[in-house]
Amino acid sequence: MRNLLAERLSGYAPRQLALDYPEAGVLVPVTNNHRQPEIIFTLRSDNLKTHRGQVSFPGGRRDLTDSSLEATALRECHEEIGLPPEQVHIIAPLSQVMSRYGILVTPYVGVVPEDYPLVGNPAEIESIFQVPIDFFLEDQRERTDALSFLNHTFYVPCYRWERYQIWGLSAVILVDFLNAVYEAKIDLLEPPQR
Repeated sequence: MRNLLAERLSGYAPRQLALDYPEAGVLVPVTNNHRQPEIIFTLRSDNLKTHRGQVSFPGGRRDLTDSSLEATALRECHEEIGLPPEQVHIIAPLSQVMSRYGILVTPYVGVVPEDYPLVGNPAEIESIFQVPIDFFLEDQRERTDALSFLNHTFYVPCYRWERYQIWGLSAVILVDFLNAVYEAKIDLLEPPQR
């Protein structure tokens, strides 16, 4: 899986947003399974101040002690789901995105063991779940949300996997990953034709 992702992301130029906002780093964890790779998501606790009860990638705001946003993503991943940095092979960053709370988020694609025992931090994470990448490539979205950002409207898919809804910022990051790695051609600038 590492070689496949590295090859497909080698020519990818992630979009950088020239905005002066607080920063965060998140991990897009892909399991190391060539037959059926999965992406790991979290469901955030209802007790949190922001994004409570929402599906997200593990990650969070940059601390002053973090040497880089990649280090932020790895630290937060360890804190949130118990995955140590040495178990993650970072491949490449994806395009930066802006959260509705004014946080500039840089996602990093990382390959992780498919059978590592993940444990959610109960103060932050309600549950951890995995979704096969093939599910998203079928683009069986539940709905499309029209989201505004910098005078543009983006048509962002919402996917349902079991009891979870993957939408908003997480869906934007997910679509960037699917388009960059699998040439999914999911267009966020035009509403879907169905």
